[in-house]
Amino acid sequence: MPFHLLRCNEKLSVGDAGSGNLLVQGDNLVALKALLPYYAGQVKCIYIDPPYNTGNESWVYNDNVNSPEMREWLGKAVGKEAEDLSRHDKWLCMMYPRLVLLKEFLREDGAIFLSIDDNEVHTLRSLLDEIFGNRNFVTTLIWQKIYTVKNSARHFSEMHDYILVYAKDINKWQRNLLPRSTELNDSYTPTTSLINN
Repeated sequence: MPFHLLRCNEKLSVGDAGSGNLLVQGDNLVALKALLPYYAGQVKCIYIDPPYNTGNESWVYNDNVNSPEMREWLGKAVGKEAEDLSRHDKWLCMMYPRLVLLKEFLREDGAIFLSIDDNEVHTLRSLLDEIFGNRNFVTTLIWQKIYTVKNSARHFSEMHDYILVYAKDINKWQRNLLPRSTELNDSYTPTTSLINN
């Protein structure tokens, strides 16, 4: 993907031009390449919610990675096999260049957080190990997204998603924990240990 220049659209612009705020419209791969010269090595935290590759095309965005732009790109990058866009290898081909670019945005002490579900968590973990190095894997967080059982579940009710966390350099990254409030401290009960004599 070649570098792209950012072009200001005066008709859509609002506010002070020197404020540093940007709204970028376009394919995310093109946008990343356009932003990279300005922000390479400067971002502390990245959170992305990529398509989960479930084949669901009736949601807010096409979760089957089925846009004309993506089909054209995969057709060039992968070949005729790109027709079945729900396959894991096609999804990985779509994700790989984006993740490589996102890594370039991170500071040395930065980290990336990625939401994903059961469909691609295993392939995404392998891809991130390749790009970031498995030594920079921090953890897999479990996000409970549903608090009631789905009666429509075919097998089991899927009540959680995953958030994979990778540091750019695990030796330089540190958690930034919030201090515990008095209210939270008060919710804990002291434990006592029983010793049998």
